[in-house]
Amino acid sequence: MKKRWTGLLLFMFSCLVFAAGAQAAQPHSSYWFPEDLLRWTPQGDKDAEFNRSTIALQDRFTGYQVNKHATVEPKVAALSAMNRQTSGVPSQGSEKFDANTFGYWAYVDKLVYWGGSSGEGIIVPPSADVTDAAHKNGVPVLGTVFFPPSVYGGKFEWVKQTIRQNPDGSFPVADKLLEVANYYGFDGWFINQETEGGTAEDAAAMQKFLAYLQAKKPAGMQIMWYDSMTSDGAIAWQNALTDRNQMFLQQGSERRSDSMFLNFWWRSLEPSANKAKSLGRSPYELFTGIDVEAKGYDTKISWNAIFPEGKKAVTSLGIYRPDWAFNSSENQEQFYAKENKFWVGPTGNPANTSGTADWKGIAHYVVEQSPVNDLPFTTNFNTGNGQLFAVNGEVVRTTPWNNRSLQDVLPTWRWIAESKGEALKPSFDFTTAYYGGSSLKLAGTLSPQNATHLKLYKTDLPVEQNTKLSLTFKTQTKHADLKVGLAFADQPDKFVFLDAGGLHPGTWDTQTFNLNPYRGKRIAAISLHADAKQTIPDFSVNIGQLSVYNAKDDPNPVPEVRGLNVKEAEFKDGIYGDARLEWSATDRPVRYFEVYRVKPDGSKELLGVTPNRVYYVPMLRRIGPEAQTKLEVVALSADGRRGKAAQTVVTWPAYPKPVAAFAADKTLVAPGQPVTFIDQSSEVTEQRVWSFPGGTPSTSTEKQPVVTYAAEGTYSVTLTAKNSVGDSTVTKEAFITVTKDAAGGVKNLALNKPATADGACGPNEAAAYAFDGKVTGNSKWCALGSGPHWLSVDLGASYTISEFVVKHAEAGGEAAAFNTRDFHIQVSNDGSTWNDVVQVQGNMAAESKHPIALTKARYVKLIIDKATQGGDTAARIYEFEVNGLAK
Repeated sequence: MKKRWTGLLLFMFSCLVFAAGAQAAQPHSSYWFPEDLLRWTPQGDKDAEFNRSTIALQDRFTGYQVNKHATVEPKVAALSAMNRQTSGVPSQGSEKFDANTFGYWAYVDKLVYWGGSSGEGIIVPPSADVTDAAHKNGVPVLGTVFFPPSVYGGKFEWVKQTIRQNPDGSFPVADKLLEVANYYGFDGWFINQETEGGTAEDAAAMQKFLAYLQAKKPAGMQIMWYDSMTSDGAIAWQNALTDRNQMFLQQGSERRSDSMFLNFWWRSLEPSANKAKSLGRSPYELFTGIDVEAKGYDTKISWNAIFPEGKKAVTSLGIYRPDWAFNSSENQEQFYAKENKFWVGPTGNPANTSGTADWKGIAHYVVEQSPVNDLPFTTNFNTGNGQLFAVNGEVVRTTPWNNRSLQDVLPTWRWIAESKGEALKPSFDFTTAYYGGSSLKLAGTLSPQNATHLKLYKTDLPVEQNTKLSLTFKTQTKHADLKVGLAFADQPDKFVFLDAGGLHPGTWDTQTFNLNPYRGKRIAAISLHADAKQTIPDFSVNIGQLSVYNAKDDPNPVPEVRGLNVKEAEFKDGIYGDARLEWSATDRPVRYFEVYRVKPDGSKELLGVTPNRVYYVPMLRRIGPEAQTKLEVVALSADGRRGKAAQTVVTWPAYPKPVAAFAADKTLVAPGQPVTFIDQSSEVTEQRVWSFPGGTPSTSTEKQPVVTYAAEGTYSVTLTAKNSVGDSTVTKEAFITVTKDAAGGVKNLALNKPATADGACGPNEAAAYAFDGKVTGNSKWCALGSGPHWLSVDLGASYTISEFVVKHAEAGGEAAAFNTRDFHIQVSNDGSTWNDVVQVQGNMAAESKHPIALTKARYVKLIIDKATQGGDTAARIYEFEVNGLAK
């Protein structure tokens, strides 16, 4: 389906669907249709506890500004798809490094968690890790209520269900929206009604619905309305605040919404600002929309209309899809470079955004804000993802991860690196960390001429009698001079420097400074300064931790974890297991809980970290025949101290005997052509014995033996898999066919042949696109609605078939979560009587190959039993090949 550029639309067109349903015990973030939401309760949703944000919205301040062009009055709302899809989003991060670890919170006043589609669900609360990260930075997060246009599967009955009012005057869906936000711990809702078919009566009901939300919502909760529906119920984007849509914001003395997002095709904004004032509302409660989804910082914007030079901003700014920086990047380094240019501008310096570029960065227009206004303050420069995880400088995990709940408050300024020469380059380093998966790295040629002053944090921290600052760092040289800079509120541009002392190459050093000489002052900024008396060509220093705290604030021990329990466990093949853990809330604040596996040899491996009181342990690999696996949870206080660990165990089932299974790279060959056999037996297999009657060799104990057959004919293959517990044998009769006709190789018999299917997402995603030989340019078959779905091809005549190749969503560039999970393939000679020849369950591959014993057929049908890795009802196949002999 093609992207629709009119109005405000979700990046995921409606064929990107992925419904609820846990894979094993993996908890996922929520999403609903209205009727589903009405049935939802925290008690009835076993994932609900995992989706709660546990970090309160922090205060933040504006303070002094580093950019003379920036202004204070306008606000910024970011409508951002923080996850690639609405559904199938793990509740507490995942085992992947790749994640949208957005870090420019200083320029955002509210984040709208963008999501929803007609196939998945239209009511989408933010994932808890996003809320946690935003709250640390003082940014409220809104969930999305998205009524899509009918062309994208929108149904006006969903609008009707939402605005249905009870005889007692209550709105059941409104009450549920408030319940969800309160339970999950986020800050309100963005409401986007774009489904056609409404009347003036419906518009009036929507206004009552909004007024009800205003009357019932707790203090601090926000409702944001999108400029789409008008007073007559039609969908007509005004691109302004007008008489046709103002009643959804304000009607007389009745407040209906807390803010409004204006659609993108605006011209002059003064009339909208004046209209807001006439209603008694601030023009900064209007967020003028810019759409950057396609081109990011190459989008042409009439900036002067919003931020006229030398004058006050006319309205606030609404940015649709700044996640462009993540979605358009091939790796994390490119993502950070694009994100920096987007928010800071091409200079890479938020204090100096002048220049000729049209895109000067958001820092040019709005003053950065900071939550660093309370003690203790600690940062490990942890971005919320990593290729490893370190605890106090020791690497305790060596596999990728992401969990934005763990993201630290990152530097306010990215980057202000001042030097009389060529400044050292600051960056996040994912190869070295003190706590988490990253550290701050300052690198380059260091010399007296290149001495660098790196301003990091805008702060408002009180210095009291026992206030201390500690810096933990690692470098490879002892000749540099490293200092911590402090500026105070009375002179925020003047820094005093504290010498970090002698450097010890290759080790983590911690230097602690007593700030008592500055007692009574307030720290306005924290920086680093690096210098050297001689030139160091390849200087680098990693900053692992920066902390400001009162030494006697919290002398009591961190409370120990109590009530640790394995709430649920599931096992696969006798050697894989996952578990849901829970424990009691502590009576004193805890920053994080660390979850470890204790191995049979007593060593520990970090499984993950969470601020929550529940945690999902993904697939554990059994170590040998161990009967139990110990799991350990330890609490970490805000100042980094650890409490007493608690332990529990996962008890494994009996160690299994192997299950024999195998495949071949081809089943139709010419005499003498090699065939590679692939052992697919269960992982507990210790020995394997192959039998290839008529082949060379005739037997083998290899895992992937290569066999040739000299004579034409059909041949059977047998595999026996053994271990210390037992064995199993599987034989495939007439599995390999050897014929001279195969000397020219097999061909795709289905290419450009007539095709049919049970449905299509649109005319450009019909059945024929699965047989056109293309996997690029969005050439695919897509089907919506309830499954099972089917795709059929007529080969035109009866052919000898040896193999099928299915190219799933990931092969076409979509998320792996959308790969077809369960399917089967049938063949027929008359189109009426069908025989199963392939049955697949649990596929995760982007491209799956299915050799079969030779069979003749004219018609082939792919039946999709489970369309994605979750439980959605949409199918997406980029190519379906039917390989065999062309004569």
